[in-house]
Amino acid sequence: MTMHGGDHVAALDAAAEHARDWLASVGERAVPPRSDIDAVLAALAGPLPEHGTAPRDVVDELAAAVEPGLMAIGSGRFFGWVMGGTLPASLGADVLVSAWDQNAGMRTPTPGVVAVEETAARWLLEALGLPATAEVGFPTGGTTANLVGLAAGRHAVLARAGWDVNERGLIGAPPLHVLAGEERHDSVDLALRYLGLGLPRTVAVDDQGRLRADALAAALDAVPDGEPVLVVLQAGNLHSGAFDPFGPAIAAAHAHRAWVHVDGAFGLWAAASPELAHLADGMSGADSWATDAHKTLNVPYDCGIAIVRDPLAVRAAFGAHAAAYLFDAPGAANPYEKVPEMSRRARGVPVWAALRQLGRAGVAGLVDGLAANARAIAAGLATIDGVEVLNDVVYTQVVLALGDDDRTRAVGAAILADGDTWISGSVWHGRAVLRVSVSNWSTDADDVARTLAAVRRAVEATP
Repeated sequence: MTMHGGDHVAALDAAAEHARDWLASVGERAVPPRSDIDAVLAALAGPLPEHGTAPRDVVDELAAAVEPGLMAIGSGRFFGWVMGGTLPASLGADVLVSAWDQNAGMRTPTPGVVAVEETAARWLLEALGLPATAEVGFPTGGTTANLVGLAAGRHAVLARAGWDVNERGLIGAPPLHVLAGEERHDSVDLALRYLGLGLPRTVAVDDQGRLRADALAAALDAVPDGEPVLVVLQAGNLHSGAFDPFGPAIAAAHAHRAWVHVDGAFGLWAAASPELAHLADGMSGADSWATDAHKTLNVPYDCGIAIVRDPLAVRAAFGAHAAAYLFDAPGAANPYEKVPEMSRRARGVPVWAALRQLGRAGVAGLVDGLAANARAIAAGLATIDGVEVLNDVVYTQVVLALGDDDRTRAVGAAILADGDTWISGSVWHGRAVLRVSVSNWSTDADDVARTLAAVRRAVEATP
């Protein structure tokens, strides 16, 4: 089948029409998908076609088959897991990234998009109050952002112990101790597994899931002198939203020459808000930080942010120094030296667009608004008979239960069946809970009121 320039125009026109229809419906449609995966698979059934199809028809066919199976994650009443929406400027920028089709792995061949990413990196450091000389990479998400920070740390602490992990691997290396709170996110464990480090030694936490600085100090004292250590702290507990005590924890870790990594998948952004920055006091003293830009910053999926204080550590971990065919940029790191991928889309461009749309005050306002909506939801839930809010609502998370585990799960199922909001279930401190994660820039007072009404309906309908 012959392709020509008009095919791009027709396909993009069709995609734009379907995208507009979808975005126009998100605010009022039921949040859960209308069809399950079997129904969508049935719509796509059949063997690989013998002959091709016109690009516009392909897009139309795709939209018709998939739309019933879409969840309205962009709705202001979606509070499942921790998933943000997408800011308008970031959505537009992401379309351009796909159309431009640039490999953002090297500075010299694709200077346009890399310049945008480097500007976004500088703005990020300014907004978060992190060292201006730190290196910023854009991996796929929060898990790979944790991987980047911990890989840089693994290289650095082993090098201090006289071991070159790049040359010699881990077999025979000095014992490397990893310490992390009992309520760390699973993405930390995944990153450590990818790095061959196994599960961390757990450190006791308080009733809100904050790592206890005294317990960390005791765990550090138990490490034999001179053996390398990584310490993982958390900005934003998955359930309570609580933040670890960064000041004393980082001081204790650095006294033992440990590398400190902060998993801030959604909580790192508290540092950008004058109102909430106290939650992140001392966080800037760490050695690496990770966040997922889709969460609090509300850019499209496939965009983590990894920040490493020591540029040489992250370049040592990810640089491909033997690949002579790659372009080198003297005096500055190529993007591929900061993340696991050599070839990648220009993920930092939608980040730049989000920051440009919001500005410093807008970023702070976005974070403040999410936290304010969480407090409003918690206050409203407390007025519903039988609902118990279990956490101190300090950031964007609200955890609730309704009597015993069976009733909590039953009310959760009723909320999802109602369809006007989405609140996911979980288990916290051995108890079945429902967890509200306020992450979407578009959530407003009406969304809060409709969510509370949906919870009230579910409670009243559940024996």
